[in-house]
Amino acid sequence: MAKQYEHIFFDLDHTLWDFDTNSKLALAQIFEEEGLKHIGVSSFEKFHEVYLPINNRYWARYHHQAVSKEKLRVGRFFDTLAAFKINDILLAERIAKKYTDISPKMTALFPEAIEVLQYLQAKYQLHLITNGFAEVQWIKLEHSGLNPFFEHIIISDEVGTQKPDIAIFELAMQRANTTAEKSVMIGDNYSTDIVGAKNAGMDQIFFNPYNITRKGTGTYEIAHLSELKNLL
Repeated sequence: MAKQYEHIFFDLDHTLWDFDTNSKLALAQIFEEEGLKHIGVSSFEKFHEVYLPINNRYWARYHHQAVSKEKLRVGRFFDTLAAFKINDILLAERIAKKYTDISPKMTALFPEAIEVLQYLQAKYQLHLITNGFAEVQWIKLEHSGLNPFFEHIIISDEVGTQKPDIAIFELAMQRANTTAEKSVMIGDNYSTDIVGAKNAGMDQIFFNPYNITRKGTGTYEIAHLSELKNLL
């Protein structure tokens, strides 16, 4: 790599912490515990299939400040249950609490995440910029063993701004006492991680394990975290 970086900023969900796997495991556990099959949900697979687009819509609305944190947490489950003609707000609230308790304690990471972080930590200062609920993100970092790798952890819920807002990248660089020229951002979300970092003047590494087509790309693109060993 021609350019010499000093600081590496990572995204968390879908980049290091395997959100999809961990979320599905948590939901499967809750599906069994709450006996949803006995009250009208045909299978966990069907429940999960209905939940995913509803959850995505709620997150999109949350990012645009159209719904509150609490509305997102409960509403996505109430709407999923309603799709099966189960209109039970107390059940939705119970599932929401269980999901918040269980999912962040799951520990599935993307392949070689720890090995790559160990390699990079010896050469660079590592930091994290993540969108999400603070109490949930801290639990993920602690239970997955990721916490010790990062000098500065910037969580949108704590700082009042979220990716792709330039402000969160500038705040992260300020805390790390670095500049955009010495920094690179690694993330899976093109619109938040890559475009956000680009607008802040930082180079970017687009982590694209599922080969998602985008109109543009980052400064670099990888499909496996292990590729960072050759790139950095």
